[in-house]
Amino acid sequence: MFLKAQLFAGLMAVTLPFVAAPVPAQASNEVKIGVVLTYSGGAAQFGEQIDRGMALYMETNPEAFGGHSVTLIKRDSKRPGGDIAKNAVQELITEEDVDILAGFVFSPNAMASAPLATQGEVPMIIMNAGTAWIPSLSPYIARVSFTMWHAGYPLGQYAANTLGCQTAAVGYTDYPPGKDSRNAFQTGFESAGGSLIDDIPMGGPREVPDFTPFFQRVKDAAPDCFYVFVPAGNHATAVIKTFASLGMADAGIRLIGPGDITQDTKLQDMGDDAVGLITMHHYAADYQNPENQAFVAAWKAAYGEDSTPDFMAVGGWDGMAAIASAIVAQDGDVTAEGTMAALRGWEFDSPRGHIMIDPETRDIVMDSNVHEVVRRDDGRLGIDVLATVPQVADPCKALAIGRCGE
Repeated sequence: MFLKAQLFAGLMAVTLPFVAAPVPAQASNEVKIGVVLTYSGGAAQFGEQIDRGMALYMETNPEAFGGHSVTLIKRDSKRPGGDIAKNAVQELITEEDVDILAGFVFSPNAMASAPLATQGEVPMIIMNAGTAWIPSLSPYIARVSFTMWHAGYPLGQYAANTLGCQTAAVGYTDYPPGKDSRNAFQTGFESAGGSLIDDIPMGGPREVPDFTPFFQRVKDAAPDCFYVFVPAGNHATAVIKTFASLGMADAGIRLIGPGDITQDTKLQDMGDDAVGLITMHHYAADYQNPENQAFVAAWKAAYGEDSTPDFMAVGGWDGMAAIASAIVAQDGDVTAEGTMAALRGWEFDSPRGHIMIDPETRDIVMDSNVHEVVRRDDGRLGIDVLATVPQVADPCKALAIGRCGE
């Protein structure tokens, strides 16, 4: 085995300021976690959610780390292109000598970084990036977030079997997660007897495009359902507004999609146009299980009553819970093999419900829930759960489709 410091000799490392979060003071071992998130630019809101989720878990569960200290060394991946994230991971491995990598909002950033995790023998915990085949890129990757297939595939079946959609169109942001989400919905929908009549790439993830020409094309095609995947945030708000402005609901078209398009942090901005929208997802701040009620209360106490956690925040919370378990299992002497052994089959009662890391795929197993957007008595928009598909293992891997079958 060669030393981490010898990796990537001659390449320029990107050094950014770091923030350390020690817990607790009497720790016997220090575990260094390199955190790669979007801390600036248009996607900074996503990095903030994950970062806050991680910090909140550490602050409210200091005993979970078994008396060992945890230092977070943070780097800004800025955008989803992959190059900045790769340089950051390189520097975290070779200069900071981190024990674990964590974070990764965007799939291209996780994909670009995966070979470095393998070469450096550093475990990598994915807290958001959802392209299904990411864990296959390195034996040292485990994911606590989701794949595009956790929502897309069962929603395709639900659209055909329960919503009565015989035809559908798909619109998706044109990058790996968008293509993955399209494939997931199409596979589920067609397996239940539905027919996909149009398939539209709608710009990239960096800037919000004008969705009008894409949506007009769908209106003209007149499918029963229109499945949309876009990155959460401002993209999602634009989807709702464009759908309403073109009168697509009045034309008999039903808008559906993964829960990214009804992100908790954007929901109140969507207005009545979002009421009745059906999505499939694994988390909403409105979930009534005890773990989520405690999580939301702690979040509001820490970050303000008007602040709300979303699915990315839960990815950060659950990721730190998984890391804590792996640290304790190894008594603070963290190795790549030891961490992966500890994470295979790991189970946890998350704010989203019970979760597990599949010991074979190193991917998340969790409930997928049918959401409906409703107007509460207090005037706020909320999420009601209409149905649950229990403990879904990634369908892409279960069906061995495409790169999931390699």
